[in-house]
Amino acid sequence: MQVSEIMTTRIVSVEPASSVRDAASLMSRNNIGAVPVVDNGAVRGMLTDRDIVLRCVSEKKDADTLKVSDICSHGAVSVRPQDPVSNAIHLMSAEQVRRLPVVDNGKLVGMLSFADIAREKAGMEIAQSISEISMP
Repeated sequence: MQVSEIMTTRIVSVEPASSVRDAASLMSRNNIGAVPVVDNGAVRGMLTDRDIVLRCVSEKKDADTLKVSDICSHGAVSVRPQDPVSNAIHLMSAEQVRRLPVVDNGKLVGMLSFADIAREKAGMEIAQSISEISMP
């Protein structure tokens, strides 16, 4: 099975120059815990709710003036639409992430989450994947 068969194509993303408050509001409205940081269609990083808590809230920074690019994780790993889902699972495990941007010719075309994989796979394979991705 290829990534393109199960990825989400309804992409919610944020620009690097967006304020952290705007990004947090966007994430809240869409009930998501992470968004790709995208500049001209290219993924520049990922912003998670954890990034916001640890790099903004806990440090008492101003979410209205702090930019997403100041707190996001840069150099996000990604997969391609034609990659096998098994490769994505291994990458999620190795990188300890639950979401991967799907990039084709340098442009963001989708997102693959652990939930997308879970909906398609069952049994021991998914149990093993959960265990690997969730290991400290």
